[in-house]
Amino acid sequence: MPITRRAALAGSLAAPILARAEDGFPNRPVRLVVPYSAGGIADTVARIVQPKVAEHLGQSLIVENRTGASGALGAALVAQSPPDGYSIVMEGATAITSPLANRSLPLDYDSLVPFAQLTSAPYVLGMRSGFPADDLRGFLEQARQRPGAVTFGTPGVAHIGHLMGELMQAMAGAKMEHIPYRGGADAARDLAAGRIDSVFISESSLRPVLESGKARAIGVTGARRRPGLPEAPAIGEVLPGYELSTWILLFLPAGTPAAVQDRLAAAMRHAVMDPGTRARLQQTGSDPVWASPAEARALFARDKALIARLMREAGLVATGG
Repeated sequence: MPITRRAALAGSLAAPILARAEDGFPNRPVRLVVPYSAGGIADTVARIVQPKVAEHLGQSLIVENRTGASGALGAALVAQSPPDGYSIVMEGATAITSPLANRSLPLDYDSLVPFAQLTSAPYVLGMRSGFPADDLRGFLEQARQRPGAVTFGTPGVAHIGHLMGELMQAMAGAKMEHIPYRGGADAARDLAAGRIDSVFISESSLRPVLESGKARAIGVTGARRRPGLPEAPAIGEVLPGYELSTWILLFLPAGTPAAVQDRLAAAMRHAVMDPGTRARLQQTGSDPVWASPAEARALFARDKALIARLMREAGLVATGG
């Protein structure tokens, strides 16, 4: 009985201490882990929102690039951090695709919870200069005629860009070779150098190569053409029914107090709703979007079911998935 009373007393004392900690959040810098290379879309978005998020929090937001394992190493770093709100990871739909395709990841993605959305965007199919085709139809015909000879780069194995490429192949009756990278910017550099034939990456990552004249955009993965790339058709115009976009969500370790999640979500909203920030995000080819913690979790759950079905149909789910 005395033990029970001591436990109850300890619990009653701990609750106010935790509440005070939440009320004072944050009282030191917050770390935002980007699990991809500098210059890619996640890194670009992180640095665009960084000033306004810090302004709202009253503390620095430190962007930290931790690459590897198609984003899993950076995600694991945050998943293993205390659930106190001081470590956040930024991810796209790869948080869904990676655990389906790889059963040996350094973390369980269920140990992370989404609490805010920042953007929604399609990816772009870019083709190197000098490739023996003029447009998407010609590119697909080359892929059909030369099975396994045409290459496409993405930000990593089981990345959403990888799924986009596999889905296109399946619908086109073609076979291409996948070349994974640590981020979209790295894939873009090899495309510019002519070491790979094509890429499925963000418009932001591809833009410098397009402007250099070393590549051309021949398709977008969304439902319609993008204002910044009017010459690039939606892939669905050539392959009816093709449509797959992605988003950027922010995740915290499971168990992070709701009050802390709400505080961080409010800071993200402050950034995304700022006119200057929105304009800069749109310049990357992304649509600025803010979603509350509940809305972000609903979006993640919906797309998890959709992407799992697409991956099963494409034969990308690891055995036992």
